[in-house]
Amino acid sequence: MAEGNFTTITEFVLLGFTDNQNTMFVLFTVFLLIYLLILVGNIGMVTLIRVDSRLHTPMYFFLSSLSLLDIGYSTVIAPRTLMTFVAESKTISFTGCALQFFFFCIAVSCECCLLGVMAYDRFIAICNPLLYTALMSKKLCYLLVAGSYLTGCVNAIVQTSFIFNLSFCRSNIINHFFCDVPPILKLSCSDTGVTDIIHFTFSTAIVPVTLLTILVSYTYILVAILRINSAEGRRKAFSTCASHLTAVTVFYGTAIFMYLRPSSKYSVEEDKIISVFYTLAIPMLNPLIYSLRNKEVKEAFKRLVGGKVVSQRQ
Repeated sequence: MAEGNFTTITEFVLLGFTDNQNTMFVLFTVFLLIYLLILVGNIGMVTLIRVDSRLHTPMYFFLSSLSLLDIGYSTVIAPRTLMTFVAESKTISFTGCALQFFFFCIAVSCECCLLGVMAYDRFIAICNPLLYTALMSKKLCYLLVAGSYLTGCVNAIVQTSFIFNLSFCRSNIINHFFCDVPPILKLSCSDTGVTDIIHFTFSTAIVPVTLLTILVSYTYILVAILRINSAEGRRKAFSTCASHLTAVTVFYGTAIFMYLRPSSKYSVEEDKIISVFYTLAIPMLNPLIYSLRNKEVKEAFKRLVGGKVVSQRQ
């Protein structure tokens, strides 16, 4: 396309959900409440794990890392979405859109990796309990979390570079509430074939690999649990995995439904609703899942409320 035939886009317009003022007020209230619950729930989880030395184990170290990630994950999306409900202008600069996608991509990739790491941790705890402390050393825990973030950063750098180096010469209106891949690629007048391949390759490299890690880990865990003679022993072993299994089911179930549907089934409005679920609802649900279904967390909370927290210094 000749250079004179198009104008370079310097900003995008995020349409959001609706133009109806009454509906926008209701959605603003709902989204604000969700975001506040995310902050309270995840900050509370991190604080509880930090102050109670009985929770200073690899399992809860990974859980606190997941909570910190969920805080950042939602903060990339929620404040900007709230602005679309109250601000007259719904524009976001080209650079702002690229940065939002970059941090969103890091968060999603890292969440997949952390869930895989947490499954591996449960595998070691149940299948090799006598070697658990030696195998899951503090150094290894830090390396696994750092590796998760490194994977997310590499994925985000590559995908952001390819997507935002495309030419955008059509409409600058993004029919979404944040800068996600499908609505952005629809605006490009460049050939998106290579970008589509890069997006698919990196997505399928992270999601299936981490999901396979989880499935293999839980296959071994299930075999180990079935070998336990007492029903009470099996119940206790399974209870340590129940919260993580619930979180995995919710996260991967949503992601698979979102990205593995045939293109003929895509609906913009449906995609927006699903996107709300995995960008905001899941970070809100994670601390509830791990607190309501976890006896140790509930007991730690009772100790904190009762002023009987066992600190690291005692």
